[in-house]
Amino acid sequence: MKAARFHQHGGPEMLRYEDAPEPKPDPGEILVRVKACALNHLDIWVRQGIPAFQVPLPHIGGCDVAGVVERVAGEGAGLQPGDRVFVSPGLSCWRCEFCLGGQDNLCISYRILGAQVDGGLAELVKVPARNVIPIPGALSFEQAAAFPLTAVTAWHMLFGLARLQPAEDVLVLGAGGGVGSMAVQMAKAAGARVITTVGSHDKVTKAKGLGADVVLNHTRDAISDSVKRTTGGRGVDVVIEHIGPATWEQSLRSLAKGGRLVTCGATSGPEVRIDLRYLYMRQTTVMGSFMGTRDELLSAAKWLGEGRILAVIDSVLSLQDVRTAHERMLERKLFGKIVLTP
Repeated sequence: MKAARFHQHGGPEMLRYEDAPEPKPDPGEILVRVKACALNHLDIWVRQGIPAFQVPLPHIGGCDVAGVVERVAGEGAGLQPGDRVFVSPGLSCWRCEFCLGGQDNLCISYRILGAQVDGGLAELVKVPARNVIPIPGALSFEQAAAFPLTAVTAWHMLFGLARLQPAEDVLVLGAGGGVGSMAVQMAKAAGARVITTVGSHDKVTKAKGLGADVVLNHTRDAISDSVKRTTGGRGVDVVIEHIGPATWEQSLRSLAKGGRLVTCGATSGPEVRIDLRYLYMRQTTVMGSFMGTRDELLSAAKWLGEGRILAVIDSVLSLQDVRTAHERMLERKLFGKIVLTP
């Protein structure tokens, strides 16, 4: 089969479109013929090399996959060859205390498809049968590939951790990113007033199209000052943060007293500064978020199938153009997800 692989860590030039061995599913696994695979920033970090994910080389990335069932090995969760499916990217053991307690994203052996194991940037991928889910509604393969990782992450941040309520104010950083574009839509659908940020003027209209009530250009506007003006000096109840030190202080200062900040990423770096006096005097809650549970993914998929939220796609490219796709992500000019098709 054809696949996009890298044989050593480094820049986009490490990516090769080449022949690779066809995966052989073990009992309890399903072989999926990939029709679309969306990129995430995680693909960049894994390709560059990060200590948290030790991957055997050569490696096939790609966390978000949609396609058709090619072959079922043993029990297949009722799925048959030809079924249209998407893949839950979180791989859990379903035996540890966290999995049995419904917190499978805290699994002691948690892995992510395309990170610690070969992913979907190929013509075929094998995954556990429990991770293969029928595509909701009449979604295209491209739409079905563009939502799982970002949707489950945004859902977990907004509802699993922040416990967002109707009529609350929420600040979502980076409406043009995968998590940001999903969080804006979900928060609006839940009845919140949504303030979001973008990095260029041409993205303002697109962010408003997702349902944002207020859109700030972070290259021109001081985020916290603008948020305070918008909320009459009060601040927001929830901040969805995934950028890191470049926005961290502004995010904290945008919160109302008793506000909740949830972070899932560090695209601008891993270290931030917190003044503990500011934290406890304002009774601020800061939470870290990682992926989400299978139940939360199914809830997000239901909303997507019902049309309450949309998969935001920046562009669709051929798998052969994987290097170009990585370079476009690094330029940060995209709005939504880049989807690759074999």
